[in-house]
Amino acid sequence: MIVDKKYSMSSFLMYRRIVDSQKQFKAGIIPNIPDMKFERTGVSNSTELMADLKKQVEAATKDGKAAIALSGGIDSAILAKFMPKGSTAYTFKCVVPGVKVTDETEAAAKYAKECGLKHKVVEVYWEDFEKFAPLLMNHKGAPIHSIEVQVYKAALQAKADGFERLIYGESSDCIFGGLSNLLSKDWLIGDFIERYEFVKPYKVLKESELVLDPIQRHERDGHVDPHEFLSTEFLPESLGSYVNASETANFGVVIPFSRCYLEGDLDYQRIRNGENKYLVREIFNYLFKGFNVPEKRPMPRATNEWLKDWAGPKRPEFYPHCTDDMSGDQKWLVMALEMFLNQIED
Repeated sequence: MIVDKKYSMSSFLMYRRIVDSQKQFKAGIIPNIPDMKFERTGVSNSTELMADLKKQVEAATKDGKAAIALSGGIDSAILAKFMPKGSTAYTFKCVVPGVKVTDETEAAAKYAKECGLKHKVVEVYWEDFEKFAPLLMNHKGAPIHSIEVQVYKAALQAKADGFERLIYGESSDCIFGGLSNLLSKDWLIGDFIERYEFVKPYKVLKESELVLDPIQRHERDGHVDPHEFLSTEFLPESLGSYVNASETANFGVVIPFSRCYLEGDLDYQRIRNGENKYLVREIFNYLFKGFNVPEKRPMPRATNEWLKDWAGPKRPEFYPHCTDDMSGDQKWLVMALEMFLNQIED
């Protein structure tokens, strides 16, 4: 392992993970990178994908010790159809006193009723971030994505209710063409770098570097294949957040979509004509006849509201006021990095 604080800080801000598994923030602080060498099944149509998802859910639930994390979207709704009747579904709800924020509980409740599931809500507060983020960072050996706090809290709730694992609809977007904006055109490599990086490190850090390898290795004739990038580079970060949060709670996690991959080429034309994640949509329309396909939303996290008045980082590594014009999710990445740096010093 090589201690390279500048690289580690820059890599986290750009990709939400330490891309180089041989780099670390500090001696003895080893990033916990999830193992991606598990067996995966290739699927070429919606029938094959549905059969594999159903098989995985049935295997995960056969001992009665699994519940499902049910959002308002189509991915977890599909998996909910394969849960045994009477199973429990948990939906996250971020709570900001006096402010209305994204709430998926109503849509999720409809799916739960349709599938014959018991529906429970896991309320998430800013105080949960203050309480749980240090534990999650300690286990990860790195700063964390904001979703990890609610995944961790859901694991604690499900564990207290007698379950041993939670099933998530995660990974469908990056494997089966759900991130429409990134798939919307043929990207020149420079434009893709500008579009993809979550926080530009040189706008935040007094000493930074551009970590370009993850994108450059997918360059062909000056362009980047976004689906190839997402299904190989984004997947470990996305999946790793769920794995880390669950492992920290000493709790099981099952992510059926991650155990599949798309055989053949992604049909960009269908996506650019408004039919993103087309195989998954075909399954949803088959299982939920008469349901309107909901608008795609990321997992709720009220970072805009929680961090609205945050003045920005105070450590010497950061420029003053560097977060003034940032979104809540970007502010969280900077805050998480500062929290982690303080934590490893302590």
